[in-house]
Amino acid sequence: MAAPQNPRGPRPAGVTVGRVGLYGFLAISAAFFLLPAYVMVVTSLKSMDEIRLGAIFAWPAHFDLSAWLTAWSGACTGLTCNGIGVGFWNSVKITVLSVAFSVIIGAINGYALSFWRPAGAKIVFGLLMLGAFLPFQIFIYPLVRGFAAIGIADSLAGIVLVHVLFGLPLVTLLFRNYYAAIPVELFKAARVDGAGFWRIFLEVILPMSTPMVVVASIFQTTGIWNDFLFGLVFAGRDNLPMTVQLNNIVNTTTGERFYNVNMAATMLAAAVPLVIYFVSGRWFVRGIAAGAVKG
Repeated sequence: MAAPQNPRGPRPAGVTVGRVGLYGFLAISAAFFLLPAYVMVVTSLKSMDEIRLGAIFAWPAHFDLSAWLTAWSGACTGLTCNGIGVGFWNSVKITVLSVAFSVIIGAINGYALSFWRPAGAKIVFGLLMLGAFLPFQIFIYPLVRGFAAIGIADSLAGIVLVHVLFGLPLVTLLFRNYYAAIPVELFKAARVDGAGFWRIFLEVILPMSTPMVVVASIFQTTGIWNDFLFGLVFAGRDNLPMTVQLNNIVNTTTGERFYNVNMAATMLAAAVPLVIYFVSGRWFVRGIAAGAVKG
């Protein structure tokens, strides 16, 4: 019995070669990014005696989790040796507060600029976007002097305010573009029914904003969690985030350098953004697609 023929005809050779090339490129790209992560993981699971052998790609002969425990609660960050765990909880406080305030304010800004459009709305939006393109380093000294004058220098309030201010341009742009795709008839119908600014926002607009809330939260969480400069300048000694603590662990040179502890501390510092991306990836793609319209 003859084999059934492909109704579309034989596949062109160029298509097959192109697909092989595409998969080859993807495989090389994945290896390029995954190989350093593999080296970090296996190094963190080795003892220092095994690391000194120099076989950085070799699988650990014996799994040793002591480096992870030391990185969390015993690694030295200068004169203190309480690990990176303190910085973790500081980063949690800073990130949760900063993300909550920036997303809420950004959603309100995007809502106002999309539907209410007060006088000078285009100028305000243009200034916000200008703030997104200016190097934030030029604002550090004026902010330090200003925060010192009002009494919030080296405090949790100061570092949270900095992240909120510098996150507003991006968050406002995301919500404004997202709301531009919502039919304006919904807004007009609510206005006819007598709803005001806050009632329309809370009962009509905000319930439809879940995908963009997730996207904005992911962007903000990643940026704030990975921040080093703002945390170093504005957080103060009692609120140093995890990235600053990681830098202190890696650069503390009192005797032997423990590479397994350094790798474990680095993985712990990167764990939260990775988990967020894996857990909320579907919402992230949906929100990006929904907000990819011209505002």
